Amino acid sequence: MKQVTVIGTGMTKFGTLADKSLKQLLLEASFQALKEASFPKIDAVFIGNFMSGALANQEILGSLIAHDLGLGPIPTVKMEGACASGGIAFRHACEMIEAGIYDTVLVAGGEKMKHAQSDVVMQAINAAMDTDSNEKKVGLSFPGFFGILANRYFYETEASKKHLALVALKNREYARNNPNAQYRDPATLDEIMNARMITEPLGLFDCSPITDGAAAIVLTRGDKGISVIASSQASGPTQAQEVEDLLTISAINQSASMAYEQAGLGPDDIDVIELHDCFSMTEILAIEALGLAKRGEGWKLIEAEQTKHGGKVPVNTSGGLLSRGHPIGATGLAQIYQVVQQLRGTACNQVEGARIALAQNLGGTGSYSTVHIFTNGR
Repeated sequence: MKQVTVIGTGMTKFGTLADKSLKQLLLEASFQALKEASFPKIDAVFIGNFMSGALANQEILGSLIAHDLGLGPIPTVKMEGACASGGIAFRHACEMIEAGIYDTVLVAGGEKMKHAQSDVVMQAINAAMDTDSNEKKVGLSFPGFFGILANRYFYETEASKKHLALVALKNREYARNNPNAQYRDPATLDEIMNARMITEPLGLFDCSPITDGAAAIVLTRGDKGISVIASSQASGPTQAQEVEDLLTISAINQSASMAYEQAGLGPDDIDVIELHDCFSMTEILAIEALGLAKRGEGWKLIEAEQTKHGGKVPVNTSGGLLSRGHPIGATGLAQIYQVVQQLRGTACNQVEGARIALAQNLGGTGSYSTVHIFTNGR
């Protein structure tokens, strides 16, 4: 197996980017990453994207990016895994380099969402559910699904809506220092607790927003850069009625277990984490699935501020999906962008002495999960 390292990163601002197309966003992030990597010879381009056909009327993204960047007639591909599209594209790039097929790969992810009507966006997003299921036919949506999980969590534990609000508040506080974040305005706990209800008990601040944006990473074979020491992926049930335990996202458990085994590490070895907080409830469940807390006890870490600077492990120092934003195809790579900056010592909300970092990217209601672990070798 070959050693894989990150040698280039790029990211656009996230938010409403009305003056830029999806292609332009992908090119911007990709050019940044290539420039940072000193413009190496690229052997392949992998693109993570979920809805370019439905919302931007644009496919062939890999070929577009390779052509416009002048990378030559190299292999290109677009990879779709709902909200885990970026993480999946990154994982496949790692595997191709490890196998010796390619030396250097450009991985980019992006989504253009803000221009479309909300109902059109929601219809496109809901394609990440099993559309043949009875659940979908009776109107189950993503906020509805994670609202069900939150209510069940409250029933089985001593957690409350306040703990969801504390997650949203933490992530907003981190986003305030992130120049690329969608939401940087301050918020109070009271404002979050009393925000417009989306689906009980999830309010406006508990749900990740519709976002435009792109991120890109250059991966290469060798030891000069931030090392990828684990890359894993797992799948899970696509319907709530098939889930054995509503409070366990099995794909995260499985992908985390594989990644820890690959890296020869455990949860206590991780210095900083970016995880998939599509909803505030998802962050609490992911904390548990990653082994940072026992089942039903993730809320205790939130309450004790153990997922902030000075605690057990800072989580979502970029602001997370909730405040950094969630341009679906870009999200997994934006997480990797942040943890790479952390390991370089150049991140917003820098964690002092960070040496090992983890990025976890979820797709659907738990259909996919990727986990990547990185080290700066120090």
